[in-house]
Amino acid sequence: MRRVILFTVLLSVLSLSACNTVHGFGQDVEKVGDSIKKSAS
Repeated sequence: MRRVILFTVLLSVLSLSACNTVHGFGQDVEKVGDSIKKSAS
């Protein structure tokens, strides 16, 4: 039972950190898109 709880907590932590990474990547892509729009105008 202890291993199941440990595995669940570890999986949750990894999932949350991956979500933050994807969110940050999305923000970076959005900034690049804004820069391209400004330079095209």
